[in-house]
Amino acid sequence: MARKTAIITGSTSGIGLAVAERFAADGFAVVINSYSDGEEDHAIARDLAARHDTDVAYVQADMSKPDQCRRLVAEAAERFGGIDVLVNNAGIQHVAPIEDFPTAKWDAIIAINLSSAFHTIAAAVPLMKKAGSGRIINVASAHGLVASPYKSAYVAAKHGIMGLTKTVALELATSGVTCNAICPGYVLTRLVESQIPDQMKTHGMDRETVIKEVMLDRQPTSEFATVEQIAATAAFLASDAAVQITGTHISVDGGWTAA
Repeated sequence: MARKTAIITGSTSGIGLAVAERFAADGFAVVINSYSDGEEDHAIARDLAARHDTDVAYVQADMSKPDQCRRLVAEAAERFGGIDVLVNNAGIQHVAPIEDFPTAKWDAIIAINLSSAFHTIAAAVPLMKKAGSGRIINVASAHGLVASPYKSAYVAAKHGIMGLTKTVALELATSGVTCNAICPGYVLTRLVESQIPDQMKTHGMDRETVIKEVMLDRQPTSEFATVEQIAATAAFLASDAAVQITGTHISVDGGWTAA
């Protein structure tokens, strides 16, 4: 039996790498992605393949470029014969008051965090429809459901991902293809680490105070979620058990959005 294939965008570190690790461990052929195309990227693919005895390919694509988003899907399908799971995870962040928010940062965040998912989904859907099955999983955020100050682009993009998820699910409801979102709260990844200095500057706080009073203050468990927990949620949404789950989200946020 041919292996199922999963594409995970933005997957050489953090949540994306953990998702790739989980799907490789579950026996999927996996396509990982970043924009950099360094030797270390290819080494990650080789390591995953060796440790999990599966096929893993690295495909370079700049997720801010529509043609490269679509090429990623095409190359994955050509290599492995189809796409069973698409996980849209690529994302960047910038924190600033709206009057100081750089236009270039707004454009980049909307392109990578939102528009890239539109392009990869549009490219993958015909393949999934032809196969009569598929799973589209968008890594959104608690910020797809609620807002925070100083994150106008990120919040706007993640709210957009939620709307895109629902629309795609309705369009594909009778096709055998599902589309759902995962909404993590704060997960201690490189992306979150990179936010801490900006948050320190914006709020006039030291590192520990930012973590406690800005980040984890909204997470009632007072703990970061882990990348492995997000990966396990993605694996569930890709499983047969989730066949009737579509057009919705699963929050992994320590209770942040419960109120």
